[in-house]
Amino acid sequence: MTVRIGFLHTAPPLAATFEELLSRERPQAQALHVVDSWLLATAIADGVTEAVHDRAHQHMDYLAGQGASAVLVTCSSIGETIEAHGADVPVLRVDAAMAAAAVEIARAPGAGGRIAVLATVQSTLGPTRRLLQRSAGTELAIEAVVVPGAAHARAAGDQDGHDQAIRVSAAAADADVIVLAQASMAGAVAGADLTVPVLTSPELGLRALFTAIDSAEDL
Repeated sequence: MTVRIGFLHTAPPLAATFEELLSRERPQAQALHVVDSWLLATAIADGVTEAVHDRAHQHMDYLAGQGASAVLVTCSSIGETIEAHGADVPVLRVDAAMAAAAVEIARAPGAGGRIAVLATVQSTLGPTRRLLQRSAGTELAIEAVVVPGAAHARAAGDQDGHDQAIRVSAAAADADVIVLAQASMAGAVAGADLTVPVLTSPELGLRALFTAIDSAEDL
């Protein structure tokens, strides 16, 4: 039987990103995508409101109803919507595995306990910082900043400018590990020569989803 994996996106380009990842990592699986840009637009303008929670939950239920064995929420800004959702299938936020890996690196022997979080929109900083703090407690120092100019460049269609702004901020970060808070930022550091690890969420999040599916099948 073909395994179906549900994806809830707020940025249309991420559907293609995760389709490509899925075809490479688990080609026998089928992707089911829901793209709702309103969720992110509202989170940026008003925060993650009750309406955002309700609409995200409707999408999760729809994907489960279409046969998804698990659902991945690929937008970090609305990642916390999964916490109050009683789903019939595993629902994971894309950045959870990345956050756990960052905490492990920052806690490792010889590390200084410093995590730098880079985002391109303000709405992502709070959810990402809270996610890290739940794992790290107060023992680690977390600095979260918006990359200057990155969102403006992307909105203007300047992907190279967007990526360059992220690389500049990553090179300047004083940390043991850098977290790129949004899945849409992942391509910016591909091949970049940086002195500390830079973690991105798409591959780590998808592999965590595979683990959740495989664990559920073993029960």
